[in-house]
Amino acid sequence: MRLIVLGCSGSVPGPGSPASGYLVDTGHERLVLDLGNGTLGALQRHLDPWQLDAVAFSHLHPDHCADFASLVVHRRYHPRPPNDPTTRPLPVHAPAEAPDRFAAAYAPSADERSKTDLTDVFAFHPLVDGSRAGVGAATLTARRVDHLCEAYALRVDAGGRSLVYSGDTGPSAALVELARGADVLLCEATWPHVSDEWEEPPPGVHLSGRQAGEHATAAGVGRLLLTHVAPWHEGATLLAEARAAFAGPVELVAPDAQYAV
Repeated sequence: MRLIVLGCSGSVPGPGSPASGYLVDTGHERLVLDLGNGTLGALQRHLDPWQLDAVAFSHLHPDHCADFASLVVHRRYHPRPPNDPTTRPLPVHAPAEAPDRFAAAYAPSADERSKTDLTDVFAFHPLVDGSRAGVGAATLTARRVDHLCEAYALRVDAGGRSLVYSGDTGPSAALVELARGADVLLCEATWPHVSDEWEEPPPGVHLSGRQAGEHATAAGVGRLLLTHVAPWHEGATLLAEARAAFAGPVELVAPDAQYAV
């Protein structure tokens, strides 16, 4: 299994990276976890979007899903779509609101929305806590985590390997349970644990570098990859926090970087 980072900037795109988006290639299946601002362009450096087998969204904040509207355009209006009918519709695993939210983002006027349900190009599958879905021979598992909106951590299992993506979350027992024994935890680390604003980060929003390391330790994962660092914070600070809380390998991901799982 390979993880390819399309974008890793937290909350907004940064000067050197799109927002959140990750391509997972199991060797047989290719799926994207989140498509934040700027990630569809990055995806095309690594894969023809027609070759995707599924898309999954941790939640529906723009920095994790804004480029879905561009994927609609690509799949509807590309002048040379492949002839293989299995490319339509593309499975989309997302919170239940996704069809309405994505239709509104793509067609903002009421008249356009009345004619747009996106089912000509996508098949929507709602996530719920504990849901499992097959993507070819791979398995996608979701657990509800603690964020400002309905949000899920996602686990991909294929060929005896496992990758868990935290999405956006504050401290979460469900994330630890989902990540138990995973080979890789791709975990958000948005802000420092101690700052001028707090003695400890507020719950129910994001993880600090220290908290990401604590979750990796509690879950017993093999490797921790940090992502979603906001552009106004220093990644090196969050990396140091995580390393102090997790004894295993820890890295700060970079756009276009590839990681073996």
